[in-house]
Amino acid sequence: MKISSAEFVMSNSNVAKCPNEPLPEYAFIGRSNVGKSSLINMLMERKSLAKTSGRPGKTQLINHFKVNGNWFLVDLPGYGYARVSKKDKKTFQKYITEYFEKRKQLVCAFVLVDIRHDPQPVDLEFMEWLGIHQVPFTIIFTKADKLKPAVIEKKADTYLQKLLDGAWEETPPHFITSSTDRTGREDVLGYIQNINQDFFKQNS
Repeated sequence: MKISSAEFVMSNSNVAKCPNEPLPEYAFIGRSNVGKSSLINMLMERKSLAKTSGRPGKTQLINHFKVNGNWFLVDLPGYGYARVSKKDKKTFQKYITEYFEKRKQLVCAFVLVDIRHDPQPVDLEFMEWLGIHQVPFTIIFTKADKLKPAVIEKKADTYLQKLLDGAWEETPPHFITSSTDRTGREDVLGYIQNINQDFFKQNS
């Protein structure tokens, strides 16, 4: 998929005020500091479409970007960051939960995981919640440039096996990415393109 345009549309914390166009929507979410903004900028080939920060927890609203005029990329707040106040955490959780429960345009959530780390309970619990609520999701492993190829494969296999040892009968799709060297860019965009084609075929 060639990215010809990627435009910021709105930020808000009220799901009812999100764009109401009947376009497919892809949500990107993960623990704070997982490299979400960097990944979005790499996919869109924009330096600062999504705001990056050395301070985890920078994204605190539902951010909509319209891509190529026919689908939405949604940048959601990170979860699991201790320095965000308890009140803010509850607010984040409330509208993140509402987004996944009520957003009919959502066709896939991308759950970002730092491939360098062992499976974290907060990530596994979130994926289980998505599964229970029948939200289609795909895992995106980030920061692959920080590891050697053989270690990357081992880490991914270990993570997916952890899912199989838990509540899952089969593992969700997954991609290995790096915002630094653009690993996985074509694979992720091709995946989105295939879903888009099915979406528009079914809704034509």
